[in-house]
Amino acid sequence: MSENDAVSVQGSQSTENPEVNPADEATIDPQTGAIQEPVEEKTELSMEDLMEQLNDDVFSIDLPKAGEIRDGIIASISEGQILVSVGAKSEGIITGKEYEAIPEDFLNSLEVGKAIPVYVITPEDSSGNLILSFIRAVEEQSWNDAEELMKSGESFDSKIVGYNKGGLLVMLSTIRGFIPASQLSFSRRLGMTGDTPEAKYKEMIGQDITVCVIEVERDRHRLILSERAASPETRDQIRDMILEDLQEGDIRKGRITSIADFGAFVNIGGADGLVHLSEITYDHINHPNEKLEVGKEVKVKVISVDRDRRRIGLSIRALEQDPWIEHVKELSVGQLVEAEITRLTSFGAFAKLMVPGDLEGLIHISEISDRRVDHPKAVVKSGDQVTLRILKIDEEDHRIGLSLRRVDSAAYADLDWKTLAADFDLTGDDEGETLATIVGEEPVAEAEELAEAVEEKAAEAVETAQEAVEEAAETVEEVADEAAEAVEEVVEDVIEEVNEDDATPEA
Repeated sequence: MSENDAVSVQGSQSTENPEVNPADEATIDPQTGAIQEPVEEKTELSMEDLMEQLNDDVFSIDLPKAGEIRDGIIASISEGQILVSVGAKSEGIITGKEYEAIPEDFLNSLEVGKAIPVYVITPEDSSGNLILSFIRAVEEQSWNDAEELMKSGESFDSKIVGYNKGGLLVMLSTIRGFIPASQLSFSRRLGMTGDTPEAKYKEMIGQDITVCVIEVERDRHRLILSERAASPETRDQIRDMILEDLQEGDIRKGRITSIADFGAFVNIGGADGLVHLSEITYDHINHPNEKLEVGKEVKVKVISVDRDRRRIGLSIRALEQDPWIEHVKELSVGQLVEAEITRLTSFGAFAKLMVPGDLEGLIHISEISDRRVDHPKAVVKSGDQVTLRILKIDEEDHRIGLSLRRVDSAAYADLDWKTLAADFDLTGDDEGETLATIVGEEPVAEAEELAEAVEEKAAEAVETAQEAVEEAAETVEEVADEAAEAVEEVVEDVIEEVNEDDATPEA
């Protein structure tokens, strides 16, 4: 095809497609014969189009916002400062207190190019810097983990790092959680000794522990953990462990869980024991709620452990000073006391002593009278005021044995005289209470006369006793002489009979 034909073809094509822009068609260079591609026309953008495109580019950039956590790449590390790239052509710095808060061992492990999480404190400070924090990023992540653990109920392993008066301190990543003493496992509480936090918890620092999250308050930085919730121990297992470990005489702290007419139940480390009504106090009470209330913490003494029946007997009053012991210190065996008969039984009579303290003793029926009686009512009745002699003081069983018939017994004459002499200072010693002291006056002649009369009576009593002894001795001697004479007479009669038999001739 000749050039003219090609041109004519092109011309004819142009005629067939009049809408086609000649600039869009390929052309042939007449000199070289090369095909030339169409040249695009340059479109000029308006200022409005440029501003719109610029705004779109700006708002598509993800700028850092205060309070968010981002993944960053360490760009440089210098003394007191770390430069971190957080994307979007932004670089922030970790400096000041946020730099100093990073643990030294972790700080030494950082290097350029390492990825770390960062918390945006301020997108732009007064100097135009983006201020970041590594510690707060980790802390925020720890709080997120804590909330997730509380929702799921899953446990985690950690170590005990400290303690306070209420319990143990355990770390969850970078935040510190608290385990109240009530949330410790029974086996751990069982091993605690001492009354101070140091004595209880110091040896536990550094020990492994498995806990659950039971409370999270991020705003108050409050994280409560529980070892008991993470422990597989059942209530029956705990009770069996307590029964195995308890011994009579142990002293434990517990909390009152319920109150009945006959006593109160106290939980000691996971098992309930009974404090009977009689073991609550030495005072007389009609119901436990006069002294106790549910929820109150008390100290108790273990007085019985029945492992077969799984019962624990406890006492509160056993840890208190026994007023009965204090009152009987002023009493002694053989002492004369004033008392009031309170009640009668077939085996004796009970009497309330007229001494400080609510003391009561028993007059056994054999100690009521020198003669035999079938019932105490034959001699005394309720309300009678009597003088009694103390025969026995049993501190262990809180019993006092009394006697009515031995009040004037000669066996106690010497004791009575010494007691009287000591009370009235009849011996002339400086110690003891004098008659003048009792009546509130200076010594008078009547007091001296009384002392002399008492001495005379005592001398007469001694003389009477000596005469009785002498008469008894004489009687014994007379009886012995008579017996000897009778024996001699019998012997003589026997000898005579024998002699007569020998003198009689045989038939």
